[in-house]
Amino acid sequence: MPRFFIDDRPQGELYTLTGENAHHAGRVLRLRPGETLTLCDGAGTDFDCTVEQAEKDEVVCRVQAVHPSETEPRQDMTLFMALPKGDKMELVIQKSVELGVRKIVPFLSKNCVSRPDKTDKKVERWRKIAVEAAKQCGRGYLPVVTPVECAEKAFAMASDSGTALFFYEHETRGLRETLEGQGVSDTVSLVVGPEGGFAPEEVQAAQNAGLSSVSLGTRILRCETAPVAALAAVLYAGGNM
Repeated sequence: MPRFFIDDRPQGELYTLTGENAHHAGRVLRLRPGETLTLCDGAGTDFDCTVEQAEKDEVVCRVQAVHPSETEPRQDMTLFMALPKGDKMELVIQKSVELGVRKIVPFLSKNCVSRPDKTDKKVERWRKIAVEAAKQCGRGYLPVVTPVECAEKAFAMASDSGTALFFYEHETRGLRETLEGQGVSDTVSLVVGPEGGFAPEEVQAAQNAGLSSVSLGTRILRCETAPVAALAAVLYAGGNM
């Protein structure tokens, strides 16, 4: 069923799609009266609708049912991702949104190969990728992509979660051992480093901030592979699979 994120909740039985949503519904998908679609407020509520009227610049929808979104994981997960080189961040965002992250925080680590002077346009593009991925996989929440932060602030932000995981390639304590010991809380932060790994002083800073240093196994994973593996493992441990 086609899915559209909307800026405001329907206040009655009818809701009118305009702008880009109307263009996609009426011109691209060519929805006609009687056909079904889902509107989502981006905050966990779905509105099952049928098309009442389809015009050139607007599509009128009739709300048939309202219910909580059924596709969200049990945990509120935030990915803190050191900037990788090239367009790898786009892949990381797409896949992490598919796996259920609520927020993505890009940050600059000491060993980041990519160190752009201006990141505003990149962040804008990443946000569009996150929205498209959320639509494609049927998310109930619209994921947030924040501006690029420094490593110290990222660690401090991550420490606010009940389960705060710092993935370090030289750590001997495994993720499974850590999660079996402390469980998975309602809020989870996952901190993943760049191609060159974390500098020793960053590891110390993360531990000082209260993050749990963990390993993803004996193999060295690519920076775009690590967050996907980590998220899948946390989802499983949290009872989502």
